Amino acid sequence: MLQAFTASLLLITISELGDKTFFIAVILSMRYDHRTVFSSVLSALALMTVLSVLLGQAVSLLPKTYTHYGAIALFLIFGVKLIIDAIRMSPNATEEVVKEAEETVREQDHQIAIPLFGKMLARYPQIGIWIQAFVMTFLAEWGDRTQISTIALAAANDPVFVTLGAILGHGICTVIAVIGGRMVAGRISERVITGIGGVLFLIFGVTAYFQA
Repeated sequence: MLQAFTASLLLITISELGDKTFFIAVILSMRYDHRTVFSSVLSALALMTVLSVLLGQAVSLLPKTYTHYGAIALFLIFGVKLIIDAIRMSPNATEEVVKEAEETVREQDHQIAIPLFGKMLARYPQIGIWIQAFVMTFLAEWGDRTQISTIALAAANDPVFVTLGAILGHGICTVIAVIGGRMVAGRISERVITGIGGVLFLIFGVTAYFQA
């Protein structure tokens, strides 16, 4: 149980720092109320975590041998891929991710919430901001490596502790993005974070293998 909690906490925290969703939260927090952005972004990430854990539990219905070694293979493949990506990354990789996040915010700015809720948003703009940040974060996180790793962890470990660890990891990253995002953003190296994430994936893959 403790292993599931620790693994999900570390993987999510390291993987999310400097990710596209992290910088989306940073950009939105510079424009809008911090509490609104924080609650919206964390709600989207928590929902994504719960859905990922449910998918992991569905996968766990397969024979244990398949799910166990499948999770190990997934961690090792992800680890090698991330390390290779880190080696090949340009020194400006972080700036590229920031630009991608800015483009996402610019393209979807008020195009999601207003058509859906119309007049209500004119009277309660904070609701529009909340929905906008929620949808933006949820779509950006779908199919991300953190979602895949959460599914793999939930398939082979206690789902409750995987959920708690993952949500806490998302919460830590969201707090950093919303409160100190402007200061931290310029100091985050996407290359270093990706490399650390790759090493963590390898460590958990090897650990899972020997714990069989």
